[in-house]
Amino acid sequence: MSQLNGVMMQYFHWYCRSDGSLWEEVAANAMELSRAGISGLWLPPAYKGIGGGYDVGYGVYDMYDLGEFDQKGSIRTKYGTKEQYQHAIQSLKKHGINSYVDVVLNHRMGGDAVEPGRATPYVQDNRLNPASSLIDIQAYTHFKFSARNKQYSDFEYHWRHFDAVDYSALHPDEKGRVFLLEGKQFDDYVALEKGNFAYLMGCDLDMQHPEVKAEITNWGKWILDQTQAEGFRLDAIKHMAAWFFPEWLDTMERHAGKDLFVVGEYWSNDLPSLHWYLNIIGGRMSVFDVPLHFKFASASRAGSSYDMRGILDGTLMKERPTHAVTFVDNHDSQPLQALESPVQPWFKPLAYALILLRAEGYPCIFYPDYYGAEYEDFGGDRNKHRIVLPSHRFLIDRFLKARRQFAYGDQYDYFDHFSCVGWTRHGTAEHPGGVAVLMSAGPQGHKWMNIGHPGKSYGDATGHISGRVTTNEYGWAEFGCPGGSVSVWVPAE
Repeated sequence: MSQLNGVMMQYFHWYCRSDGSLWEEVAANAMELSRAGISGLWLPPAYKGIGGGYDVGYGVYDMYDLGEFDQKGSIRTKYGTKEQYQHAIQSLKKHGINSYVDVVLNHRMGGDAVEPGRATPYVQDNRLNPASSLIDIQAYTHFKFSARNKQYSDFEYHWRHFDAVDYSALHPDEKGRVFLLEGKQFDDYVALEKGNFAYLMGCDLDMQHPEVKAEITNWGKWILDQTQAEGFRLDAIKHMAAWFFPEWLDTMERHAGKDLFVVGEYWSNDLPSLHWYLNIIGGRMSVFDVPLHFKFASASRAGSSYDMRGILDGTLMKERPTHAVTFVDNHDSQPLQALESPVQPWFKPLAYALILLRAEGYPCIFYPDYYGAEYEDFGGDRNKHRIVLPSHRFLIDRFLKARRQFAYGDQYDYFDHFSCVGWTRHGTAEHPGGVAVLMSAGPQGHKWMNIGHPGKSYGDATGHISGRVTTNEYGWAEFGCPGGSVSVWVPAE
């Protein structure tokens, strides 16, 4: 994060249109995003996935194909062409917005040819005890990238470059299996779910293989040269050996000649696991504050019965704020996705106030929460559902403006009531005036809080409460908020 009070946005969701228009949309909206207060954009995976022009990007086929080659049924990706991608990043730079490249290293899909070999089968949920001894398999582990014809890299993936796969052409009916390739082992220093969670899906890279390490390093340098990006979002890091990233990131920064912002997705609601990971990598990157997301989701379901005094307890935002990227929802937690755990719409203004107007963490806004979204898909019940996610842009823009102008200086918390909590920021010489935030998960709330400025008038930037509040000679005032909502009090002038 290179800007004071910076804010990033995840500029996509799982159900974005598949018409190749997203990169053009980014370029067209760069100016208004900058004016709103967005300083960084996390862009979706830009390379060709197994689903070609319809692939969200997490089923990686060819990381050198940014929408340039006729592979997997299309030239463009879901989001557009390589030229449009580069133009979008240039537009962001022009308007002072950093771009963060989404990097999916571990699992590859859509291999071009099968290769014979031997492997030990494991049940998906038990990576410690083999289901049987070595068997013969045939796996799609040969990635030829014929259409690219060795442009940018002449590297081809083969059997020896992977640890495990989840499909054998000799055993097409074997479901729920992981095949650990002969002579290989699951990575260490990974999440301990399922005994060892090194394997996620597809063809799992052997990060200890020198040819794999060299190729991933070469690609990292190449993508930085192609994009001049300011950082990375790293996918599914809990499935990769933690020792890999510090060295790789050091190499990337030396090549770029600048510090890079890096955030990793370690999807776990277990705070000690996040602390362990950050410690083992020497604090080399930030991680998403997944426990905070689950706090928001729980509070949104519980309503007035949730104890708001503990909303930040057990979160990275509270315990390790300098390494926390805070968020409300993302493409995995949104309705109908694999990690579905959405925050209910009524609570989202409270959640966004918590991440945008406090001192801790680097906040990330989710595309549908800003623009809204409508889509259909099948759920876990195998029925098709229509989902409507409302836009909260009006309030988020008000929060962003308050963050940009007033959310500075010392912070004082008033988390002293079951349903109604608040805090104040006293401002600085460069950003005077301060801000007071009050929210209630229950009925209408009022609270005396000190904002540090005697005899000053404040108004509710959200418009929820009309009129003004004036502080007394000591800087105290009684601020209010509607029930089930939030008010943001800023200098009235």
